[in-house]
Amino acid sequence: MKFKTKTIPSAFILLFLVVQIAAAQQQKIAINKAPAALEISNFQVFPIKDSATERNYELYVKLPESYTAKTEVKYPVLYTTDAIWHLEILSAATEYILEDIILVGISWQKDANAALKEKHGAHVSRFWDYSMQPSDKKEIQEKYNLGQASRYLDFIQNDVMPYVETHFRADTQSRTYFGYSLGGQFGTYTLMTRPDTFHNYVIGSPSIKTEIDFLTTLNTQFDSIAKEKNKNLNANVFLSRGTLETEMEEPIEALTKLLNGRRDSGLSLQSKVIVGNHQSAFPMTAVRGVSWLATILKEDWNETTDLPFFQVPRRNHPLIQTAPKDNKDGILVGELGVHGGDKEMILKVAQAMSNNTYKNYDSFLIYQKDKLLFESYYARGRGKAPHPQASATKAYTGMALGRAIQMGYLTMEDLEKPLVSFLKELDPKKFAPGAERITLHKALTMSTGIRIAEEQWEDFRNNPSQIQGQQQVQAMLEHTAPITPESQTFLYGTGPGLVMQVIEAKVPGTAKEFIKTELLDKLGIHNYNWRTSPSGLPESGWRTSFTSRDMVKWGILAKSKGKWNGEQLIPENFMEKAMSRILLTGDDDVNRGGKEVSKQGY
Repeated sequence: MKFKTKTIPSAFILLFLVVQIAAAQQQKIAINKAPAALEISNFQVFPIKDSATERNYELYVKLPESYTAKTEVKYPVLYTTDAIWHLEILSAATEYILEDIILVGISWQKDANAALKEKHGAHVSRFWDYSMQPSDKKEIQEKYNLGQASRYLDFIQNDVMPYVETHFRADTQSRTYFGYSLGGQFGTYTLMTRPDTFHNYVIGSPSIKTEIDFLTTLNTQFDSIAKEKNKNLNANVFLSRGTLETEMEEPIEALTKLLNGRRDSGLSLQSKVIVGNHQSAFPMTAVRGVSWLATILKEDWNETTDLPFFQVPRRNHPLIQTAPKDNKDGILVGELGVHGGDKEMILKVAQAMSNNTYKNYDSFLIYQKDKLLFESYYARGRGKAPHPQASATKAYTGMALGRAIQMGYLTMEDLEKPLVSFLKELDPKKFAPGAERITLHKALTMSTGIRIAEEQWEDFRNNPSQIQGQQQVQAMLEHTAPITPESQTFLYGTGPGLVMQVIEAKVPGTAKEFIKTELLDKLGIHNYNWRTSPSGLPESGWRTSFTSRDMVKWGILAKSKGKWNGEQLIPENFMEKAMSRILLTGDDDVNRGGKEVSKQGY
């Protein structure tokens, strides 16, 4: 693009210079005046007193832009200590990542000892407020009275939170704490003693180098109380340190081990190492911490999908939809109560799930009358994140075999043939007696008759080289007890791996490629994880992950007798057989059915 040039009159240039000189003189005058203080916009300052000690503090509160307009909304709250140091970067991070949140900063003690403030700075009160233990040096303890974290936590619980939740529309079920360094030590203390104070903890580079023994004691004390009250440590935790904080590596690993050792289903821990030293790692800790918090509070935040499932933070609130969104994913949607279902009853069940009455539910979806009518997520459940599958994988493996039959690589008659007849790399001379009795049908129904001592299974696990590819079948048939009609009864576990071996042997390419191309791609399933077994083949009995909606697709495929979008993916007669009860397993038998479930079968 070309621009035309114009000659600027000399009179205009002179006028411009005069204006510039005048502006410079005014600027010189302004510089000589006392500078005006820069105020952070949208923050309000409120004095607050510790009702137990009469100490004075201030709260710095920033409300979200939508606060005035959305009068019906209650907002999550992010609390931070060391407010003067933290608020600006947390404000910027939440502005871009998590805008709908109330930000509350707690000041240092305003009326702290003047001489100590003169010596150490305005932040001196953090030495006693945030520290867990008294000093073992008498002169230091007398001067600073360290180890008042419990008292300071009382102040937050009894004064700060009630003030915030009385004066603002704060969500009492979504409180987050952010603490760094000594503030991180206070956060760790809170987590290990009164974890229910906050639902989410961002703890950066906590000063716990000499505190692990004390934290271990706190953990033991809390554990005994928790067991007595049948109570978990319920919290989402983001724990970090800087790459150059080598002295913190061992204590933070020890803290991580303490927390993971609890095996609390209510605890989610994500540990990160962030580039930098104690100072330079702070800004990224704040940004990464807020981004992590977004995985809990924002439904459309995608970072959750990249996390290992048990690092996914637990939801502060369930997502319950009686009219699921149309995601254009091949699933038709409707509305609960309008197109089917008892809305009142289902919502009552959903509320019980939300209250953890039934424990360990991550999602609950209802598909009825060819429509998805209800979709809800709890705990670690996320609509976009694959959820680990266990024995449902056996059904997926069976459907993959059905797909191979539909495409002509196998036949329905092959179900009754000896399984070893499909595997050409085996040496039958070494088989245990009766190996030919195992058919695909027997493998599908886990009634192969294979009986192998646990020590031998352990040897297979410890030496995976001997079970690669078809060597897996060879090893099993060599080490099993003789296979007889009497031994070919239902035994949970053995069988699906043999089915996967036949799929691998009969389809073009590999079983992994076949399952993806001919089954998952057909169903529009792309966000999944199907792990590889020690044999090198896809897992067949467990260790797959699918989103909850994609699990619905598997159900639709079964319900429609193998048809998807008008295409017969799996033979109808195969699906009819697969969906029928082929054998009884007994009322006291497998899978936690118990006597309450009658006529259990497979």
